[in-house]
Amino acid sequence: MEKLLTLWEGSGLYNLTPGQAVMILVGLGLLYLAIAKKFEPLLLVPIGFGGILANIPEAGLAISALDQAIEVARPAVLQQMAAALGATLDPLAGEEAWRATLKALVDNGAAPDQIRAARDIAMNVGYGDGLLYVFYSLAVASGIAPLLIFMGVGAMTDFGPLLANPRTLFLGAAAQFGIFATLFGAVGMSALGWMDFSIEQAAAIGIIGGADGPTSIYVSSVLAPELLGAIAVAAYAYMALVPMLQPPIMRLLTTRKERAIAMTQLRPVSKLEKIAFPLLLLLLVALFLPDAAPLLGMFCFGNLMRECGVVERLTDTAQNALINIVTIVLGLAVGSRLMAESFLALETLGIMTLGMVAFAIGTAAGVLMAKLMNLVSRMPINPLIGAAGVSAVPMAARVANKVGLESNPHNFLLMHAMGPNVAGVIGSAVAAGVMIKYLG
Repeated sequence: MEKLLTLWEGSGLYNLTPGQAVMILVGLGLLYLAIAKKFEPLLLVPIGFGGILANIPEAGLAISALDQAIEVARPAVLQQMAAALGATLDPLAGEEAWRATLKALVDNGAAPDQIRAARDIAMNVGYGDGLLYVFYSLAVASGIAPLLIFMGVGAMTDFGPLLANPRTLFLGAAAQFGIFATLFGAVGMSALGWMDFSIEQAAAIGIIGGADGPTSIYVSSVLAPELLGAIAVAAYAYMALVPMLQPPIMRLLTTRKERAIAMTQLRPVSKLEKIAFPLLLLLLVALFLPDAAPLLGMFCFGNLMRECGVVERLTDTAQNALINIVTIVLGLAVGSRLMAESFLALETLGIMTLGMVAFAIGTAAGVLMAKLMNLVSRMPINPLIGAAGVSAVPMAARVANKVGLESNPHNFLLMHAMGPNVAGVIGSAVAAGVMIKYLG
């Protein structure tokens, strides 16, 4: 009977907390949106599944060896770790108080060498880093996964529409206004006492407005790793909801006549232009803003492989096998941040709300910039393509094309919208570099 009781007390069901149950349901919800509704399935499937794994009680898949030992180790091990951390545990306090004390020391008070000594003790008694924790350390904490995805995106991107109509660069730049508007909004909410976001956290939240998942993850991992889970879910959720969120804003800010504007055929772009552009872009931006070099460098490298035409095998790997492998690891790593104790907080609701505001402002700014350019331009621009300035490639361009066809069935805007869409990717990377430069 005693063995059965021990087995029951060590089971996940016995140790399941209400928060973990809620987060498992959140993970199942993400899987439902990905599978049934086709909302960003390539990311939401691994993120949702990773969120479920991270909240399985006693499994320790998303935490380090040290954290596992603090949660479940015997009292003798806890005392050894306390000595390594330079603390003395009160013999009259219970085990739960000991665990809380050690957790607080690891999170806030202990020196790096003390934490390493305590981790060595945990590993020597048989605890190891969880699989998802290892994925997170290798892929996200190092910053390498978002950069590799940017390389893959670059290898799949055609700069032709942007080069054929360089004016659309301004539309991509205008759409980044949502990032900075939301930064100031988050700071204002914190000043009013509604939320408690630091300036670094506000900057990481604002990047959601660029509708660029890898950029959001990269900036969050640098400026606010504690908010990574909520920011990543918000970024990819809003990317998936582009077909629902953008059309009402586009229709509200334009007339039917404006939506029916036909744009002239784009000029052919030479191969030399396509090869030279990523090189010039990298040199111009990175020399003025080195903090944007990691994102833009990998993006331009991927695009150069595509356009030079002499490394087809590398291009194919970057477009397919590599980006797919990295996407799996990145999704599971982000899902590991969906742990109940960090995700179920008022700040998460604030992140989701501010992310929505950032995305809406970015969409509106792109449309309004196109209308402004029409006042001074001889060649009219359909304002709908301004909404594609958010860097949800190519979904935002498809939405602009679809809304345009509603007003003019013969007006195909897809290739025109790809110009600001690609410019938005560049703009979000530059915005990320600015944030990291001043706040990193």
